[in-house]
Amino acid sequence: MLSVAGFELLPPLPTFLAFVAAGLALNILPGADMTFVIASAARAGRRDGIIAAVGIGGAAYLLYIAVSLVISGERRGGGPQSAPRQSGWRLFRAAAFVNILNPKVALFFLAFLPQFVDTSARIPALQILCLGLWFDLVGTFVNIIIAVLAASTAERLRHVRWIGRAARWLAATAMGALALRLAFAERR
Repeated sequence: MLSVAGFELLPPLPTFLAFVAAGLALNILPGADMTFVIASAARAGRRDGIIAAVGIGGAAYLLYIAVSLVISGERRGGGPQSAPRQSGWRLFRAAAFVNILNPKVALFFLAFLPQFVDTSARIPALQILCLGLWFDLVGTFVNIIIAVLAASTAERLRHVRWIGRAARWLAATAMGALALRLAFAERR
């Protein structure tokens, strides 16, 4: 157990290692956040993918991205030119919004994470904070790797017109479905 000045920052090692494994598995599972990172990286390159990975974020924005993917492809004629870049700050805010509305993240922090907290710790909230920060750091790292891979793959395939068109429609469909799922899930 890692402690500083008598305050336990992490649960006992076996519990922490179980948390690390479970958190990594959860971070690797594709969801709204990973879809956003992949779409950002494939659309505008490594920089935008990494900014999206750092920011991660929601339903209305996913729907906006879905529509803009289809419209931008039609305007460009599905050609190989890359999409115009958003400002880094705007992309970061959008990604943060996606993450805030991501039900997987909410479920993790409300139901999953507390199971790994040592209830005998002097300040259990401190362990929740440290475990949450660890989860966030690992998730950001996983999404940065995904961003780099997606940008690299998109760059190699950019000259094949039908792949770009199919990828835009696939991403638009996935984001639209996520937006609808999130929108209807909130009404229950």
